[in-house]
Amino acid sequence: MAFSANPLALSVPDPTFESWLRDSGYLEVLDQRTSDLHRISTTTTASATSSNSATADPPPVATAVSSGFFLLNVLNHIGILLSLITINPFSKLTNEDFARDTPPWTLGFVGSFDSYSFPSSRSQARMRVTENNKRYCRNYFTLFIVFFACSLYQIPIALAGLVSSLALWDLFAYCSKRWGLDNHPVTRECLLRLLQCATAVVIFVCNVQTAIIYALAVSYAVMMLHASFRKLTPIKQPTKGKPK
Repeated sequence: MAFSANPLALSVPDPTFESWLRDSGYLEVLDQRTSDLHRISTTTTASATSSNSATADPPPVATAVSSGFFLLNVLNHIGILLSLITINPFSKLTNEDFARDTPPWTLGFVGSFDSYSFPSSRSQARMRVTENNKRYCRNYFTLFIVFFACSLYQIPIALAGLVSSLALWDLFAYCSKRWGLDNHPVTRECLLRLLQCATAVVIFVCNVQTAIIYALAVSYAVMMLHASFRKLTPIKQPTKGKPK
């Protein structure tokens, strides 16, 4: 059966619709509703399976049914965790997200024990990852800086290489200003290319790339796990002054 086009139907762009859901608080309601329905359905299925197996099947069969249900549940959880690899957490990230204030670390970012739950489906995990990445992008970037500093502390030669690279560029800027290299673009370009090669050699020899890869891997893993397990809690809207 074909439906005729409705001239009164509205077509809302996806970013506008998501912004309306976020500002209205419906994303939090949808996330909580999905978790509640999954918990109720899982509990009901487990209870029905246990009761039917206990009344109609012999003990070995009942044990096999319970084990099979537990195995399916474990495989489902593993599948959800593996699906995190296919999610692009930066797909909906914008410059405005970095321009916002950093959420509080205790109440906003970490939250309480009730602020976490295992995602019930791949769609819920994707929704949490993309939305939490928009909300806590500044926190995740701060964690990357901390992990990078820790990796430099563990690899002193990488710290020395990073400082040496920065010193080379600072020396180039000083010499360029002192000698007026802006008036000699060919000389300045040759020195710039030479400095880039020297920086690459210093970074490679001092294993700076190892520290960067380590910090990226750890921060990315922490971000994905936190964003997928962190519930979507309501964002406090700025209070408006009361009209006089």
